[in-house]
Amino acid sequence: MITTPLEIELEVARRLARETGQILLEYYQQPTTVEWKGEDDPVTAADRAANRHIVEGLSRLFPGDGILSEEAPDDGSRLTHDRVWMIDPMDGTKQFIERIPEFSVQIGLTIAGVPQLGVVYHAAVDRLFFSTAGRGAFVEEAWSTKRLQVDPERLPARMSSAMSRSHNSPIVNEIMARLGIPNIIQSGSVGLKMGMLAEGRAHLYLHPAQQTNLWDTCAPEAILREAGGTITDLEGAPLDYLGQGVRNLRGIVASNGTIHQQILELTRKILPRETPR
Repeated sequence: MITTPLEIELEVARRLARETGQILLEYYQQPTTVEWKGEDDPVTAADRAANRHIVEGLSRLFPGDGILSEEAPDDGSRLTHDRVWMIDPMDGTKQFIERIPEFSVQIGLTIAGVPQLGVVYHAAVDRLFFSTAGRGAFVEEAWSTKRLQVDPERLPARMSSAMSRSHNSPIVNEIMARLGIPNIIQSGSVGLKMGMLAEGRAHLYLHPAQQTNLWDTCAPEAILREAGGTITDLEGAPLDYLGQGVRNLRGIVASNGTIHQQILELTRKILPRETPR
């Protein structure tokens, strides 16, 4: 039997994401005890159980790979590996706590610092986004699989922006107003917002602050790029998956590609006035 590049890794990631989604749904039916890792950074028993399941599975099957997970200490050992799995066991913990079903399991794989595989599982509705480099992006639901492609719309007046449900940003609001983008779709998980772009429901997702991490963006980036979209930091540079830090310190801009440069130019004009760097 001949396997294509990353076929085995993708099958493992898909299976682990689905299994982890079931773990989260079991906790979702129970009362939730919330702890705090830091300011505005909650964690639950569901996060930890999900993390254990994914990390144990990947460590057993790919012992030579590095792992970076939101719910495990980063000891820096990942920097010695060419292949690094980047995991958010539950992206959207705030929504989980509030009983809003907009949380997802995210499993991504970088090779030489570039996201090459991504899986985002929206357990509450049984939708699985996935991709591997050069082989396209897909969404699987209700026993059907559909190839993903961003909407090539060029007119801002016909576009929609994917926005955070839990973080209101005056900068993002001003950019939307200046571009003339009238429609907003709110969601909790970063992966689900980028999934909207990948399937053509939205055209832009902008997060100008330093609040996202590598595990938030790795899997969604792999999917969005394979669907024809674009993602950079606020300076237009690729996100850095090889650095010692885990935060996206220069924010993120994700789009269908047609309006990306306009967003970057507007952001440069607005940011110095609104939030000095």
